[in-house]
Amino acid sequence: MAEQFFETEDGRRIAYCRSAGAGPGIVFLGGFSSDMEGTKARHLEDWTRRQGRAFLRFDYTGHGRSSGKFEDGCIGDWTGDAIDAVFGLTEGPQILVGSSMGGWIGLLLASRNPERVAGLVGIAAAPDFTDDFRLNRLTPDQLRVMERDGKVEVTSEYSDEPMVITGRLIEEGPGNFLLNRPLVLPMPVRLLQGTEDADVDQSVAVRLLNHAGCPDAQLLLVRGADHSFSSPDCLGLIEQAIESILDTIQA
Repeated sequence: MAEQFFETEDGRRIAYCRSAGAGPGIVFLGGFSSDMEGTKARHLEDWTRRQGRAFLRFDYTGHGRSSGKFEDGCIGDWTGDAIDAVFGLTEGPQILVGSSMGGWIGLLLASRNPERVAGLVGIAAAPDFTDDFRLNRLTPDQLRVMERDGKVEVTSEYSDEPMVITGRLIEEGPGNFLLNRPLVLPMPVRLLQGTEDADVDQSVAVRLLNHAGCPDAQLLLVRGADHSFSSPDCLGLIEQAIESILDTIQA
């Protein structure tokens, strides 16, 4: 599918791929430092095409082919990208499929704009993960480097390149935290979580399930699945979660 670009009112240039089809459409929200070419995004694009359903994948600012520098971004900026993409590139309520950080962004979007969200699938959803970095993931030496330089590089098992964690990302995060305040989600929510996820502990998924004010929320723990959640079996479970939401909507 040909890549296109969407320019926001404040001049950000968002790369996206979109396919037409029936509604509610599916919008994929990628993870931290990832792009729209990942396995889950491409798989869902193929699957929705076969289903005749509308689909959108895009790159946040500073990710993939979109404009801007990754190190300048933070959760609020990337949530703004998602809101602009949903309102500017789709019609009517959408089912959001958010992976890791995309799960956090999907939750923010759904709680702030429920009229445009028909349902939400969270794959290893990582609300408030910047606090986990600050408290548990970064060593005292790394925190000192970040304070001195404004950023620090950390290794990732999912990329040969180190991830960059900036002071702005950590400092801006609390303004978008969800687990320390009421979270109202009037749409169906399906949470998928691997038990072997080394980046988002399953306790986060359980806490989110118990915290959300949602009349139709379900959590599926998948034994042995890791953070990527991209095996054939896991991809099938994502499809099933979307179908569950569609069945609920149609009923």
